[in-house]
Formats: sequence, structure tokens, C-alpha cells
Amino acid sequence: MTTQMMAAVYELALWSIALLELMGIGTIILFSLNATVTNVYLLITRGHKKDLFQAYRLQLARGILLGLEFLVAADIIKTVAIELTFETVGILALIVLIRTFLSFAIELEMTSRWPWQKPPDS
Repeated sequence: MTTQMMAAVYELALWSIALLELMGIGTIILFSLNATVTNVYLLITRGHKKDLFQAYRLQLARGILLGLEFLVAADIIKTVAIELTFETVGILALIVLIRTFLSFAIELEMTSRWPWQKPPDS
């Protein structure tokens, strides 16, 4: 690859990382705002209901999961395209491990089953 092409790839990677990080943060914020506004409205108009809290938590969890996916993608691009060293690969592995654990925990919280388990027959 020529120096100009490498510079262009580097610049594209930087922009991609910034965009994916903004999308991840924005997704979490937008889902949180939407869930909060929707559930406050339902609480005001319909009164207190037991299942309203669970619905709120489920909406928040979905937003966090989607936002985490964007953030992991940004970390992967950052590690592979920008700073490919053993140290950064190790840090990426740790970040992915933590975020995978969070994803599994949130999935378990949302559905009361592990992601690889079949849903109960209805």
C-alpha cells in the first residue's frame, strides 16, 4: 500500500470509530429517554401498575444492548486498524469479555433465560 492509501485508510478508520461511538452513546441515550418518557406518560395516565416497571427495565436493557454492540464495533476497528499491538489486543479481549458478560446478564434479566436456551413453548 502506498503512503497516501494508508493515510486514507487511517483517516477512514478514525471517522468510523468516532461515528460508531457516537451511535452507541446516542442509542443508549435515545432508548433511555424514550423509555422514560413513555413510561412516565403511562404512569400518569394509567396509574401504578406492577408490569410497568418491568416494561421500563426491558426497554432500557434493549437500548443498552444495542448501544454496546456499536461500542464493541468501534473498539474492534480501533484495535485492528489503528493500534495493532499485543497490548491493545489484550485490552480489546478484556473489553469484549466484559461487554459479553454484560450482554448475557442483560439478556438473562430481560428474558429469564440464557441466549442459547430455547424459549418456552407458548
